[in-house]
Amino acid sequence: MFRLYANAIRFGAAVALILIAAAILSPVRTGAAEPDYYARGSVSGAKFLALGLGKSAVIDLPADTKDVLVANPAIANAVVRSARRAYLIGVAVGQTSVIFFDGDGRQIAAYDIEVGRDAAGVRDALRKIMPGTTFNVDPVGDSVVITGVVANAAEAQKIAEAAIRLVGDDKKVVNGLTIKGKEQVLLKVTVAEVQRNIIKQLGIDLSGSNISIGSAVINFNTVNAFSTTNSTPPNSLTPKFNLPFGGSITATLRALEQNGVMRTLAEPNLTAISGESAKFLAGGEFPIPGGQSCDQSNNCQIQITFKQFGVALEFTPVVLSEGRISLKVATEVSELSQDGAIQLSSITIPALKVRRANSTVELPSGGSLALAGLLQEQTKQSINGIPALMNLPILGTLFKSRDYQNGTTELVILVTPYVVNPSPRQDLALPSDGFADASDPQTVFMNQLNRTYGIPGAADSRRSYRGNYGFITD
Repeated sequence: MFRLYANAIRFGAAVALILIAAAILSPVRTGAAEPDYYARGSVSGAKFLALGLGKSAVIDLPADTKDVLVANPAIANAVVRSARRAYLIGVAVGQTSVIFFDGDGRQIAAYDIEVGRDAAGVRDALRKIMPGTTFNVDPVGDSVVITGVVANAAEAQKIAEAAIRLVGDDKKVVNGLTIKGKEQVLLKVTVAEVQRNIIKQLGIDLSGSNISIGSAVINFNTVNAFSTTNSTPPNSLTPKFNLPFGGSITATLRALEQNGVMRTLAEPNLTAISGESAKFLAGGEFPIPGGQSCDQSNNCQIQITFKQFGVALEFTPVVLSEGRISLKVATEVSELSQDGAIQLSSITIPALKVRRANSTVELPSGGSLALAGLLQEQTKQSINGIPALMNLPILGTLFKSRDYQNGTTELVILVTPYVVNPSPRQDLALPSDGFADASDPQTVFMNQLNRTYGIPGAADSRRSYRGNYGFITD
């Protein structure tokens, strides 16, 4: 009897322990306590989902759903396939939200949907065009945004151009690519020109006065013009001959021979980052009258505009792969000239003599190319005189003038790009380094304008030379 009673007590205690454990392990649902999926599905914690236009996504829900809310069905649509699975479909470009509810009306999941251009096709095509390059293509509305890091500007430009062709509109492609290290390009331009001019003029002007022929008295005067150069030789010889039968003849001999040569050498250098433009000008500006402006009192003032001249350089470099550089170059060398100048009342407006070249070339770093060249020869010759008399042998020289002009121009423009890196300041030299004004005694007695210093490593003045050396004269 006692044994049966003890077993009953043990059984009751075991049942009580089981009930207590079940009560402890089982959750108690109240209005203040919700399962984990309810907290994750709150509106504030809505998940972002990007859908391509006409694309779909499969959603697995954490609990059985009984109702779904689509804020704008024209943007996206939700199809409930089963109690815990739904399909989201992108209908039109835009943004909307989708919220799922259970049978008690409680929210179990929420999604912020953005429907935009499908960037998967653009992304796959770009990665086939540029293998080994890391970048992302993300849709934003009906546009695509390209982000990532590329090796140089050429890769960035190639990716952007390919994306524009795939999308079909350059305004819908946002290029957010960055370059690992932007190279700096130094462009050296050399403009070399030599001009030779030759002018020859010879003419004789006759002037007769009081020449008596019978009962007639004749006076005449012939002036032969120089039409080629439109100028009169400054050198003249005027002998006068008295005729035995009365009167006199004066012969004015005008002669000129002029040889000239002009050498122009300009070497502008300019540095810019790959993909950026840079400009350089060493020269000045001269004024040009641009009309008049008058007020109500009829007080007029001349409007002045300024025109630049000198050595100008503008270029845009792009460092390509394999050490090549694409250059868009515009260089100009101009100077004031009286040839073609305009005289307005008391104002003289000079003309500009310009050598200009614009082009786009591709060169390796350190390679040179003749960007432009010119070889021009111009010859002008004219003979003016009195008809018939100027054609006489020998004596015809007295009745005509000869004007001859010859000009030869040789011009070449060279460009040389370099990929450069910054240098320490102590490794750079300036034209003013080592310059010092001479003292008063040196200037007065020795005609020195600056002091002279020895340069380390300079050639020894006592060095002997072999072969012919010195000046060469023609």
